[in-house]
Amino acid sequence: MKPSERAWAVVQGAYDLHVHVEPDILPRKTHDLALAERFRQVGLKGFVLKSHYAPTAERAQVVGRAVPGVEVLGAIVLNHGVGGLNPLAAEIAARAGARFLWFPTVDAANEAREVARLSLEKKPQWARLQEAFREAGLLPAPIGVLDANGKLRPEARAVLEVAARHRMVVATGHLSRDEILKVVEAALEEGVSHVVVTHPDYPTQGLPLSDQRYLASQGVYLERCFTPSHTGKVPWEKLFRAIREAGVERSFLSTDLGQPANPPVEEGLALFADRLLQAGFSEEEVRHMAVTVPTELAKGGKG
Repeated sequence: MKPSERAWAVVQGAYDLHVHVEPDILPRKTHDLALAERFRQVGLKGFVLKSHYAPTAERAQVVGRAVPGVEVLGAIVLNHGVGGLNPLAAEIAARAGARFLWFPTVDAANEAREVARLSLEKKPQWARLQEAFREAGLLPAPIGVLDANGKLRPEARAVLEVAARHRMVVATGHLSRDEILKVVEAALEEGVSHVVVTHPDYPTQGLPLSDQRYLASQGVYLERCFTPSHTGKVPWEKLFRAIREAGVERSFLSTDLGQPANPPVEEGLALFADRLLQAGFSEEEVRHMAVTVPTELAKGGKG
């Protein structure tokens, strides 16, 4: 299915703040130069390059120069490939221009626990790669951000201090509910200007609606991803209810696309818009989530 003309009109000028494309150590649908060209052709403003394994700020600069008119933003994800909760890695990424900082994803202790319970066919694409690292004796223990007393580990707070100083957008990654609440609390204490809860509806996060409402009331943004619902991991009606309950104002759309079997990355936001419009959300509401909030995060995260 292709997006409607109405959906394309609603998402014009949007940023997609969560894409996975080549070069990567996992197979992807497309590469960043091709994606930038497609964004320019369909009227999208820019995207964030997210890698679970390597910083992307320098790569983003090259792509942006090669394809003028599209803003390509770099990021860092605090998995073992960059030393985990490593404030120096965060500092270097920020100085290289990284706009977004994610807490651990594939190496998060919470994610490791949840994935271990899944059958092989239900495990995510990256799980086999993680297993190969483990079998080779290369993978350290999964990363938790809380100590034995439930307090935020000092290195996690040090990372937040770096992010606040460089006005990076901080996203919570694949942490557990308790970890998310502690990271958000500390991020606001440290003066992080923009905090994002990464796909709170995804099964390994699974934040109750009461928590989502609370986080929205604290000025945090809630990321609503296309791919988990497209693939059936998050039922569409559950996603729609979460947006309505927590509020359109603090929600935003991203795709989390790039996997080979999924739709083209550049079509994701428009496909998402079609789903929301069909569910009764207004064009103004969808545009707020697809364009207004992502633009604020893309432009306001680093100034």
